[in-house]
Amino acid sequence: MGVEPPFFQKYKAILQSSAEKEKFSTIEVFEEFELPLIDLSGLNLGPFERQKCIEQMDKAAREWGFFQIVNHGIPGGLLDRLKYEQMKVFHLPFDKKAEKKFLNLSAHSYRWGNPLATSLRNLSWSEALHISLKDISRMDECNKLRSTIQEYARKANLLAQKLAEHLAQILGIKPNYFQENCSPSSSSLRMNRYPPCPFSSRMFGIIPHTDTDFLTILSQDQVGGLQFNTDGRWFSVKPNPKALVINIGDLFQALSNGIYKSITHRVAANEEVERYSIAYFYCPTDEVVIQSCSEPALYRNFSFKEYKEQIERDVKATGDKVGLSRFLW
Repeated sequence: MGVEPPFFQKYKAILQSSAEKEKFSTIEVFEEFELPLIDLSGLNLGPFERQKCIEQMDKAAREWGFFQIVNHGIPGGLLDRLKYEQMKVFHLPFDKKAEKKFLNLSAHSYRWGNPLATSLRNLSWSEALHISLKDISRMDECNKLRSTIQEYARKANLLAQKLAEHLAQILGIKPNYFQENCSPSSSSLRMNRYPPCPFSSRMFGIIPHTDTDFLTILSQDQVGGLQFNTDGRWFSVKPNPKALVINIGDLFQALSNGIYKSITHRVAANEEVERYSIAYFYCPTDEVVIQSCSEPALYRNFSFKEYKEQIERDVKATGDKVGLSRFLW
């Protein structure tokens, strides 16, 4: 019984027609880019070092929407254990992963490809396990996966809250904003696997998108493939084995009144090797209303629930997420 999702069977028509039509339509990336690297140990030193560290995060969030962090407080051993459990889950037979109650999680927690794909360009060559943190307690204890995720989620939540509070400080947002509006169970975690892809020069591991949260904490392996777009140019992120990648999400862009940037990014497919990553999405509870922190506001007020429902409608109607532009005044 095979491990791989049946991409070739489900998307046969797309793969056969696109292979010839897009034969010479390769994906262009301009250059490899090393994201700003911020040493969070500066937060625990004197006032000067602390302020310098916060200003570095602020500058990166404004200019790039992405940065890397080291000395972040999440042990390397924990990240290694989580990846080990992640690999074991994804290497289960596909029929097992596709079961309705896989790991006793909500329906559609395990997902792969893109049911709305019409061409190679909007087909994601990947599989994922997307877990709402409120569901962790009911997970099957599958080879220590649940307990490892619980341990990681606790530390990732504290880290995300700390980063968000420091960024908010620059914007004049009250220090306890995130503590009041985000709970440990309102966030989610997504484990990704990118199988080797025979069409790697013409399609994506994950199609271009922005994240729907306040901010994302990404742990990735050394295969590489993360790319982001700025000023119409695509850059490939150089992997750093010692760092976590942080990126700003849509909600922080709206909250900051456009000062911080939620940047479109994607993952390139790889023809030869599989790639793994784990994303922690720091989110508020559904009823929280996002309001720009300054006037005149670029975006009208909206609840997190309203934002997610609008995305769902847009994806069903157009095959793609429209995002914040729906909420401009």
